[in-house]
Amino acid sequence: MLVSILSAVFILGLLIIVHEAGHFVVAKRLGIRVIRFSIGYPPKIWGIRLGETEYALGATPLGGYVRMLGDEVGEDTGSEDTEGYLKEVALDLLAAKVGDGLALKAVEPRAEELLVPIAERLAAASEAEAATIALAEFHRPLKPEETMLLEEFARTRSFEPAIKALSARHPERLLERFRSRAFPNQRLAKRIAIVMAGPLANILFAPILLTAITMYGVPYLLPIVGKIQAGMPAAQAGLKGGDRILSINGHPLKSWQDLSTNVKDSKGTALTIAVDRKTAGKVERLTFDIKPRLQAEKNVYGSSTKLWIIGVLPRGDEGTERLGPLSAAYRGCVESVSMVCSLVVGIAQMVDGTTPIRKALGGPIMIAQMAGREAHEGLANLVWFIVMLTLELGIINLLPVPMLDGGHLLFFACEGIRGKPLKLRHRELALQVGLLLLVALMAFVIFNDIARIVHS
Repeated sequence: MLVSILSAVFILGLLIIVHEAGHFVVAKRLGIRVIRFSIGYPPKIWGIRLGETEYALGATPLGGYVRMLGDEVGEDTGSEDTEGYLKEVALDLLAAKVGDGLALKAVEPRAEELLVPIAERLAAASEAEAATIALAEFHRPLKPEETMLLEEFARTRSFEPAIKALSARHPERLLERFRSRAFPNQRLAKRIAIVMAGPLANILFAPILLTAITMYGVPYLLPIVGKIQAGMPAAQAGLKGGDRILSINGHPLKSWQDLSTNVKDSKGTALTIAVDRKTAGKVERLTFDIKPRLQAEKNVYGSSTKLWIIGVLPRGDEGTERLGPLSAAYRGCVESVSMVCSLVVGIAQMVDGTTPIRKALGGPIMIAQMAGREAHEGLANLVWFIVMLTLELGIINLLPVPMLDGGHLLFFACEGIRGKPLKLRHRELALQVGLLLLVALMAFVIFNDIARIVHS
């Protein structure tokens, strides 16, 4: 139980960090001010400020967010918006002066006192002298908004009245600086890139993980027969448990997956299967002609599909495959694409009703159970499980549902067609509906997890 919980917390935390880091890195790269990077939702239980951004942990798990400047802005920028911005600017100045941004979570009176003589000197200095003072005191040039705030601070000797006075005047230069760093005021292409970056970070994380684990070593099932299903083609041809399958139609096999693929792709044509069989300590080479049979089997989504089979199961013997960097990277990309295609098919089957939603969806309890099981199986199994989850997270977040990244992309698509953003009240209504849907979905999957446990 403890391993399951710890594994689930580690995996979900890792994937949330990857997702939010995608938004964060691209936003920073495009010049947007990121106010907070949070793992978990409020209430905040811990936070640390580095540079312009506070990094926080929230008490409510199963999510995270990147708060950018302007996220709360309505139709027009108001004094409340610039007040919030100037409070962040004040913290920037204190962090630059004190040299300890780690402890700065709010403006403290004693910290303000350090800036009073500096602000007064700057107010009385020429432009060249002010630049010299700024480099000496703050170790970098001052930004325009910092200069404006310090000029007001020199008069009031306190940040709170300085911020209120400056916001009330609403100088155009301050508004320009706010808009240049605020998310809603960016070009549509920039906003799309920032929102897309989260899901794409999750999707791109998959081939990176697969490349690393393939270089480390991935266990695979050897093509050694275990159980033979009575009445099936393999049993009728004379195959026995313990037979090691060497080749099919002259093509050598390395793994059980190679055997499965060859049989499924046979389309019912007879296969010449060569095996090694140990008898009384001696190895005997035998050949069998086996014609696969078409039979209905349940796939990973719980729906029935017809496959060509011969009626054998693996014994469970394993080998380990290790690849070089280039081969591992190629394998990681191919496997990731294959898994993305499978996940998209699975979602489509849930939508059209082919796959029962109750069987396909799992919640945090199911994730914890699976994480614990895969952790016990070894590192490679755990990594494959993380790969599956990160791809699911990336793809699901691209769905056009409000509250998800795909919902924001849908808003942007409407904006591109209309030539202007949707009205704020329409966006708020859509987000409320999206939140209701997500809460209902979370309640459903948790109930579904409990029902699985009760009926297992």
